[in-house]
Amino acid sequence: MQNKNSIDLSQTSSFDYVLPEELIAQDPVEPRDACRLLIASRAGDSPFKHVLFKNLSDHLHPGDLLVLNDTRVLPARLQGVKKNGGAKVEVLFLNENKTIENESAGKTWTALVKPGRKLPMGTAVVLEDGTEIIIGKKLDDGVREVYFKDSLNPLLIMEKLGRLPLPHYITNTHSEPEQYQTVYAKKEKENSVASPTAGLHFTQELLEKLDAKGIKRTCITLRVGLGTFRPVKEELISKHIMHKELCEVSDIAAKMIIETKKRGGRIIAVGTTVVRTLESFAKVFGTIRSGSLETDLFITPGYKFKVVDALITNFHLPKSTLLMLVAAFGGYDNLLSIYQEAISERYRFFSFGDSLFLN
Repeated sequence: MQNKNSIDLSQTSSFDYVLPEELIAQDPVEPRDACRLLIASRAGDSPFKHVLFKNLSDHLHPGDLLVLNDTRVLPARLQGVKKNGGAKVEVLFLNENKTIENESAGKTWTALVKPGRKLPMGTAVVLEDGTEIIIGKKLDDGVREVYFKDSLNPLLIMEKLGRLPLPHYITNTHSEPEQYQTVYAKKEKENSVASPTAGLHFTQELLEKLDAKGIKRTCITLRVGLGTFRPVKEELISKHIMHKELCEVSDIAAKMIIETKKRGGRIIAVGTTVVRTLESFAKVFGTIRSGSLETDLFITPGYKFKVVDALITNFHLPKSTLLMLVAAFGGYDNLLSIYQEAISERYRFFSFGDSLFLN
């Protein structure tokens, strides 16, 4: 990232930066809330503060409302071999198709398949227990349609054989599965293929500490999918297409958010998925209300925020939609200074890394 005076914020390359490889966190710290927290002003008019996440309550106020994403990550990555040939194949299930059906297999799913381009339609992939996944037609952006032979229940197969889909930059595969789940994730909300990682730093002890200080919290749900983690490949940002993700706001969450705004309290989004959910509801309905919708909201610099007042988030990948959202929220030049500070101070980056509080 460069000084704003010399760059074009409509270009994806303006959101690139160089990160030393050793700053990419391969494991979460233990306990979770022992990670570092960089506190910065949205306006860029206050000195940076370097604290530990476990002391978050010292920097919040009674009347603030934390909004979290209570989704849980599916063990959606399945590995097998081609039935004819034996080559290894990986299938990452994304979403169940609500309208597309295969006559012999019932509902189909969308999935990312490796090596997707080399697998012709109709290829059978055999899992370790003999279950067969049939590779269907090619869809947009490298996504494939897939289904299970004999109309088997994909969720049961994932529960039995699936692995959590850790990001590609995490090469240490020894992490415990629960380390990639938030402590407040709900089993009935097990519907995401990536974790809302800003929430990974919370422990039950920290939540109790926040309760004791009068910091209220509520949850929304956004099913994390391609819209969140798909890289931006177009140089002109406006050409990037966001995949739709389902998000939900409960009646109690809507009421708490509206009441907090009326009282003048801060809405503190824990993660970019919460930001996109709340801002999507405000855009579609003109206010926060209970319900659900599919969002493809792409927040970039110049966006006017309607709901969110402060943001807790991780340090994001270069040229990602997440980095662009944070630049929109905190200002491009301000974010440039923040990331320079984080790199200089050896903060840990990405999913298992440290945290940033923009307020």
